[in-house]
Amino acid sequence: MNLLQKLQQRVLPADGAMGTLLMERGVAWARCFEELCLTQHDAVREIHLAYLQAGAQLIETNSFAANQLRLSKYGLQERTRDINLAAARIAKEAAASFHVTVAGSIGPLGINAEQALERHISRREVFREQIAALLDGGVDLLFFETFPDLESMREALAAREGLRPCETLCSFSCTAEGRLSDGQPILDAFRTLLAEGVDIVGLNCAHGPQAMLRLVEQLPADLPLAVFPNAGYPRFSEGHFQYDTSPEYFASVAVEMAQQGAKLIGGCCGTRPEHIAALANALADQAPVSSKAAPLKTHSIRISSEPQPATSKPATEEKKTLLEKLASGKTVIVTELDPPKTLDLEAYYTGARALTEAGSDAITLADNSLAILRVSNLAIGAVLQHMGITPLLHIACRDKNLLGLQSELLGMAALGIDHVLPLTGDPAKVGDHPGATSVYDVTSIELLRIVSQFNTGVNANGKSIKQATRFVSGCTFNPNVRNIDAQLNRLERKLAAGAQYVLTQPVFDHERLELLARCTKQFGVPVFPGIWPLLSGRQAEFLHNEVPGILIPDPVREALRGKEGAEGQALGVALSREMCLRSLEHFRSIYLITPFLRYETTVELTQFIRAQS
Repeated sequence: MNLLQKLQQRVLPADGAMGTLLMERGVAWARCFEELCLTQHDAVREIHLAYLQAGAQLIETNSFAANQLRLSKYGLQERTRDINLAAARIAKEAAASFHVTVAGSIGPLGINAEQALERHISRREVFREQIAALLDGGVDLLFFETFPDLESMREALAAREGLRPCETLCSFSCTAEGRLSDGQPILDAFRTLLAEGVDIVGLNCAHGPQAMLRLVEQLPADLPLAVFPNAGYPRFSEGHFQYDTSPEYFASVAVEMAQQGAKLIGGCCGTRPEHIAALANALADQAPVSSKAAPLKTHSIRISSEPQPATSKPATEEKKTLLEKLASGKTVIVTELDPPKTLDLEAYYTGARALTEAGSDAITLADNSLAILRVSNLAIGAVLQHMGITPLLHIACRDKNLLGLQSELLGMAALGIDHVLPLTGDPAKVGDHPGATSVYDVTSIELLRIVSQFNTGVNANGKSIKQATRFVSGCTFNPNVRNIDAQLNRLERKLAAGAQYVLTQPVFDHERLELLARCTKQFGVPVFPGIWPLLSGRQAEFLHNEVPGILIPDPVREALRGKEGAEGQALGVALSREMCLRSLEHFRSIYLITPFLRYETTVELTQFIRAQS
């Protein structure tokens, strides 16, 4: 019985990540993981066995990037066939007594048709060499995974011509809205491939469990659908990507995916044998779903994005920085409203006006946070400045080199934007453009020093810029960590580099808030505790399990469990009001984080804070 036949009888669990698990076990991230099939085959086999013992009914060979183009970066292009043969044989050997499917993992080449033409590369021949070796190694299924578009997938599939027939699974990495990199809807691509004889279609990587579930909900249940989500969003710490999604949470969302039509469910980046064990247990005897209610279709209405003036404020107040307002005795509120992902901007400007009218002193603008593409925060900030709203711009070291960062600072100064928050920035590979390059010419601490130099009238090379800038620069602090001393040491370095205020990750419990007050009092700088109004129990679980740096205590999650819609939002705002009151006992500054452009809740909290001060 082949895999497709098995999936008609029950939903099956597949394996999890290979690369991130190898890194956990001491392999350097810059190493060629596929080469380990030749040099450390026992380490690869142990991971296969761990997933098999966890209950995986499909395991993938350690061959994702084992093609000539990608191996050439390590000088291993001449070992392409050897590596793929070894990858297949190791997996087959591990699976021999488990009677499961061994899938030959084949990833994209990283170049498009035009680039291949310029370099005189036959993509089809590159794919064919890898596929032939995997088939000769005895794989039961060809697993084309993480492909960004239909054209490159079809080119890979064409390379099978003349080779041994084999069951095929084709999996894409798409946007959260369900589109491929060329804009094509994922369902259209699935229908095309199935019509051309592909056995199973799928989604993998790019998204955590909740975002992947949203995608599955929008797809018909009759698809032979495989789903491999990441273990949430990673954080980069001590040279490694770390994922915090718990196995229990991962498995609970996977059950929802199965109920929405997923037939084969495994894990991608960050998942471990523990996740797959929980998954296999949760999916035991889960029958496949072949029909469900039609998904609700939403239609965006595009209206004018012409900004309108904000409610006018006294000219003297407009000129004050956040620090000057604090010095005058005012309670200062900073509100985060992330730039939108599209050019449908009216809702954004409406939200910014509403927050300002409610009493927010500044709008903070993230810089492609979580490495997800958004409208330039400099452009949005310039519009807000024109509207009479104070913008506070994040500037990430990820996307620009030293020249670009300084040019951005000069541009901000030219526009009269004085508030800035230098950040390291999430690595590009964890976002929605994993092929993008992270720059990191400097760290956030080094960028703070550069901002300080600009305030003395010179750039990073000591050359005069003819006029000193007046930047008010801040930094971030995460109180939701086990080792608070390490965070405090880093905070001290940021303050020494020139940071003048501190914005924290969201805090959801009173004890953590009091700890924050005690630990930061010694520094004598304004601290803005992050307050995030939760909207539902589902959102609380998503943030706690999938978003790095956020820790929601058990009592809060338990209080919100099962609370959705208006009931969940009302309870979330009530909990946030209590956190605001506790915060005001220690601080005269608050950082409100607007959840997913739902600015109405933040407006309510802003008005509540103003009523207390």
